[in-house]
Amino acid sequence: MTNHEKYKRAFSALHASREFSLEAETMRHPVRYHRFKAAAVLAAACILLVGSATAAYAADVGGIQRTVQLWINGDQTTATIQLNEDGSYRLEYPDGNGGIQEQSGGGVAFTSDGSERPLTEEEILEELSMPDVEYREDGSVWVHWYGQSIDITDRFDGGVCYVKLEHGQDTLYMTVEYGKGYTTSPHRYVIP
Repeated sequence: MTNHEKYKRAFSALHASREFSLEAETMRHPVRYHRFKAAAVLAAACILLVGSATAAYAADVGGIQRTVQLWINGDQTTATIQLNEDGSYRLEYPDGNGGIQEQSGGGVAFTSDGSERPLTEEEILEELSMPDVEYREDGSVWVHWYGQSIDITDRFDGGVCYVKLEHGQDTLYMTVEYGKGYTTSPHRYVIP
């Protein structure tokens, strides 16, 4: 007789009790629970992966977007600005006709060692709060700064106009060259 036959004969007389059967039945429930738990962990991991990918996309491509109050053409306007890590921006604001105007720009600044760095958010907002010169279709020229709109059409002498702007404690001396641009200084006029 082989060992296999001996074991078969020895254990053939044994039968499982009713309690053992009940215990085996209750052991099946934790297996179902673990499957549910594994599915929940998998779903949470998928949500985390998709959420982090979306956040990375927004951080890398979309930049920082927020709503700001700016003075545009002498009127205080609520605008949406998108600031990018490369120092550029994109600005959207409502025009007077119910449409949306877009403006973009940005740039770099130079450090003391001569290397370039992107403009900071503060520098971009400071640039957006500078005066603006508007050349209208009727031939008039206007300067806008905060709530001020000044017609400077008749102030040009030899293609150059000098304008002193004041806003609270701030004073700017502005030199406008007709059709070429302008410069500002808090100390004195810039002579071209």
